[in-house]
Amino acid sequence: MAVIAVTKERRDGETRVAATPDTVKKLIAAGFAVVIEAGAGATSSYLDGDYEAAGAEIAPDLSAALSKADILFKVRGPAPEEIAGLKVEALVVGMLNPHQDKATLNALAAKGASAFSMEFVPRITRAQVMDVLSSQANLAGYRAVLEAANAYGKVMPMMMTAAGTVAAAKVFVMGAGVAGLQAIATARRLGAVVTATDVRPAAKEQVESLGAKFVAVEDEEFKAAETAAGYAKEMSAEYQAKQAALVSEHIRKQDMVITTALIPGRPAPRLISAAQVASMRPGSVLVDLAVEQGGNVEGSVPGEVVETGGVKIVGYANLPGRIAADASALYARNLFAFAGLFLDKEGAFAPDFDDEILKAALVTRAGAVVHPALAG
Repeated sequence: MAVIAVTKERRDGETRVAATPDTVKKLIAAGFAVVIEAGAGATSSYLDGDYEAAGAEIAPDLSAALSKADILFKVRGPAPEEIAGLKVEALVVGMLNPHQDKATLNALAAKGASAFSMEFVPRITRAQVMDVLSSQANLAGYRAVLEAANAYGKVMPMMMTAAGTVAAAKVFVMGAGVAGLQAIATARRLGAVVTATDVRPAAKEQVESLGAKFVAVEDEEFKAAETAAGYAKEMSAEYQAKQAALVSEHIRKQDMVITTALIPGRPAPRLISAAQVASMRPGSVLVDLAVEQGGNVEGSVPGEVVETGGVKIVGYANLPGRIAADASALYARNLFAFAGLFLDKEGAFAPDFDDEILKAALVTRAGAVVHPALAG
């Protein structure tokens, strides 16, 4: 019987956990044994007693948690002391930030671990239930609107009172992927007037279906601006200039702007310049969901709220971690589905490294970094 270990997250600011009592029950029913490091779920409001009641063994410390582990479940990449405590040839599964955190990948390779980065799970029908990028981005989009509303000094919906009418807030969402669409829906539910933009043509219909107005330069380049995997392509300088002119005029009229644009394996594209920030009215708010990858907004700072000319730029990192219980629950379900790929048809622990999902997510094996996107 393969043993899955779930340890405390040791990266600064990480409040999520890689398993919940609910997924522990499911993992055990599937044929795994589960060991939880004491206190691993505390920051997500999951108690050791709840894990124990679900059938997990509670390990008193990290060493005890890792000593029997065939598989290590993580939210973020394991810390050096966790890698050191792994059994040789153990499997590691988590959001490993493979393009940026090369040191962790190299350490996992040196240990002989077979590591799977959940960011690389392919976007195919069979893998939808394992899509951590979508599950976490959905919550990030929701939380971004709440952070914007909290920083904003006025109400969101239009209010008609005996003392007069309060106008609805104007919210502009830049990037209409999973996070952006959830931000649109949340802002609409709170009563804001919402507009949105994206470089992918398919996004227009999605934005409008949520009751928001679509804002974009719809030329020939725009019509071809999407990869086969559904990601946005990086646009030409000419298109960016035209779009920037349109956005600049639009943005100065907005009360809140939420930016969500990311390109896999690349720094986040700069969407909003300092001049555009300066054009906004005092009291306006920007929330930069891409702050950890370099930021969409010039002047955003990871983990901080920066105020310039009366405009607030919210750069909170790890927005899903600010809703840790639900973020952990969704992520843990993603991992439970992924763990099923380690079992054969009879339920025995026998990972098939030729399975298209495992192969796509595998980043280290047999002492080397093996993913083609990470070559060199």
